[in-house]
Amino acid sequence: MLAVIMTMLAIFFAKIAHVSMGTLRIIYLTRGQSKIAAAIGFFEVIIYLLALSMTLSNIDQWQNVLFYGLGFATGNLVGSWIEEKIAFGYVQVQIVSRENGGHLDESLRELGYGVTAMPCYGMEGAHRTSLQVLLKRKELPGLLKKIKDFDPEAFISIYDTRKIMGGYFSRMKAK
Repeated sequence: MLAVIMTMLAIFFAKIAHVSMGTLRIIYLTRGQSKIAAAIGFFEVIIYLLALSMTLSNIDQWQNVLFYGLGFATGNLVGSWIEEKIAFGYVQVQIVSRENGGHLDESLRELGYGVTAMPCYGMEGAHRTSLQVLLKRKELPGLLKKIKDFDPEAFISIYDTRKIMGGYFSRMKAK
């Protein structure tokens, strides 16, 4: 009985590791870090094969298939959690302020953010200001808090950024 339980747990935790590593591998690939992605992929496929072989060699035990599926589902949750904690890379935040940008752009610049401001028009034709800020993903929660404190009604969209060349941000990174 102990061997059956140990097999189920091994399958479960191997699938969590496999799927979590797959999530990270894809993130590193999309951010141009192919060497790190390749290293993760090497270990990912080994763990995958071990979990699959344990499941298939004991396919008559339905619990193993169940734990394989549970490990896969849990691995997605764990992989997403790890990705949020790592917060690797850069994002571009676009802010359309209902307050015409007010002094939000100036406040953000005083905090060290590079801000590009552009006039724009809302659905009702009202004049608005669109602000664009490029920053490290780890800094995103702080920026969002500052924006919400200044203009709780601001429209915010966030884009992943793969590569940065030139401009204020590049000069800041060099310091």
